[in-house]
Amino acid sequence: MNRACLLSTAYLAPVQYYAKLFSYTESYVEMHEHYVKQTYRNRCLIASPSGVQPLTVPVVKPSADKCPVKDIRISDHGDWRRLHWNALDAAYRNSPFFEYYADDFLPFYTRRWDFLVDFNEAIRMKVCELMDLHPKVSQTASYGLTEGCGGAPAVASDDFRTLISPKVPVETDAAFVPCHYYQVFGQRHGFLPNLSIADLLFNMGPEALLVLRESVRKTE
Repeated sequence: MNRACLLSTAYLAPVQYYAKLFSYTESYVEMHEHYVKQTYRNRCLIASPSGVQPLTVPVVKPSADKCPVKDIRISDHGDWRRLHWNALDAAYRNSPFFEYYADDFLPFYTRRWDFLVDFNEAIRMKVCELMDLHPKVSQTASYGLTEGCGGAPAVASDDFRTLISPKVPVETDAAFVPCHYYQVFGQRHGFLPNLSIADLLFNMGPEALLVLRESVRKTE
C-alpha cells in the first residue's frame, strides 16, 4: 500500500525526520505554510562537549506578519556559516566518520544560498546520497495538498509538519522509537536521542541506515 507523509522543510533535520523518509513510499515537503520560528525549519540540535547545542540559521525577517516558508531568505548576519562549521568540527572531529564526510558538508558553509528551503533541500539530498537512502520526495502543490492521480489535489496520509518539532516530545510519535547508537560524548551525557542527522552520520557512517530501520516502529 502506498503511503505518503507531509513534512516541513528542515535544516540538518533530526533522525525522526529521516526515519519518515525511510519508511514512507512518498514524502511531501510543505512549501506553502507560513514560516514558523524556533522549529527545525532553520534549527538543528547537535551533541557538543557541554551537551545538546542548537544551531540556528538566521533568516531575513519578512515585512509581512505571515510569509510563506518558500519565500524565506537566509541572512548573512553574524558569520553564522563559520560558527556552524566550527561547532560541527568541535562536536564531531573525534567521531569515527567526521573526516570521511567533512568534505561533503563543508560546501554548505562556504557557499551562499538565497532561500532557506533551497539550502535545506540541498543538504537533505546530500545526506540521503551519503546514507544510500533513496526516498521519493516532492513539494506540496498548495498548502497541505499533494498532487494526486491525474494532477488532482490529494491529501497525504500522515502529517508530521508540527509533530516533528523541538517543542514536541519525541514519545508523541508512536511510529518512532529512538534507537541507541554510539555517540562521542555518550559516556559524559548518556545517549541523547533524536539529534540532527549529522550526529548519526558522523558517529555511525554506513550503519546509519540500519539505525533508521531500527527506529521505525510498526503501527496498525
